Amino acid sequence: MKEKKQGKQQKVSPKLSAQKSEEAMIAGIIEGSPDGIGVAVIRLECGCRKMAAVDKNGDPASKVIIYRDQAESICDQCKADNGAYSRVKEEFIHWVEPTPDEATKQMITGKVLGTRSTH
Repeated sequence: MKEKKQGKQQKVSPKLSAQKSEEAMIAGIIEGSPDGIGVAVIRLECGCRKMAAVDKNGDPASKVIIYRDQAESICDQCKADNGAYSRVKEEFIHWVEPTPDEATKQMITGKVLGTRSTH
């Protein structure tokens, strides 16, 4: 399956979805988070990722995990600033089936990822 390359967007897109390399991490986070109804996925410009499960109220349902694919450790920049918000490239919530209704999704997304202008 081919994915469209997203430019350097800084807005939440409903078309973003988990990459193959992220799916195992998401599954592990959900497995360890019985209250989780989704996993917030934040991709940073450096290639590191931050993930955490969220519950039905938009509250954390797991610890935040930061990792880098096929690396023993996260990058030095993430070690220094813990994956600063200013370096976020893409962000979305990977929902667990059955997914919540659209209003609940929007509430949780706003609470977890916030809202920001792309200008």
